[in-house]
Amino acid sequence: MKDHANIELADISHVFLDRDGVLNRNPPHGQFVTCCEEFELLPGVEDAVAELNQSGRKVIVVTNQRAIALGLYSQQDLERIHALLKERLAMRRAWLDAIYVCPHDDGQCNCRKPLTGLFEQAFQDFPAARPENSVMVGDSVRDVEAGNRMGMRTVFIIGDRKTASAEAERAHSLATLLVASLPDFVRRLLAS
Repeated sequence: MKDHANIELADISHVFLDRDGVLNRNPPHGQFVTCCEEFELLPGVEDAVAELNQSGRKVIVVTNQRAIALGLYSQQDLERIHALLKERLAMRRAWLDAIYVCPHDDGQCNCRKPLTGLFEQAFQDFPAARPENSVMVGDSVRDVEAGNRMGMRTVFIIGDRKTASAEAERAHSLATLLVASLPDFVRRLLAS
């Protein structure tokens, strides 16, 4: 059994984040955030990202957005949502260094997590990023598996244990660290 309490974080310089369920409220299972009106940041996220920025760490979003492939919203809709995200972060002097998006359905690409294409692109764009100085923070088994495949430390945001699925239990067992939220992770990171 993993010792989730004793993880070394001091050498982390690149923080990879999933979007839905980490930065913003996850819609109910099987639904998607398709417009700005449905986009709601989670409590404390703006300050958590600002603290990462102020600590000199790169903050990189890697997100599956399958609803584009399903025709539920467009690339332009996604760009509006991300513009809103950046605007809300900027209000607290926070920013994202990059956002990488997989708009594909299962089996159509090498970038849909748990595959590693988004990470490989980020590692090309950020040459200082290496698996040993990076961490993946997510709320799904796909996030944890992708980070593990890259050789990164992985952080699983637990969510509501009463409604946890078998997938969440698997992510729980695979992750390097378990936290309640992004702000919880940032507190631990900055205290290390």
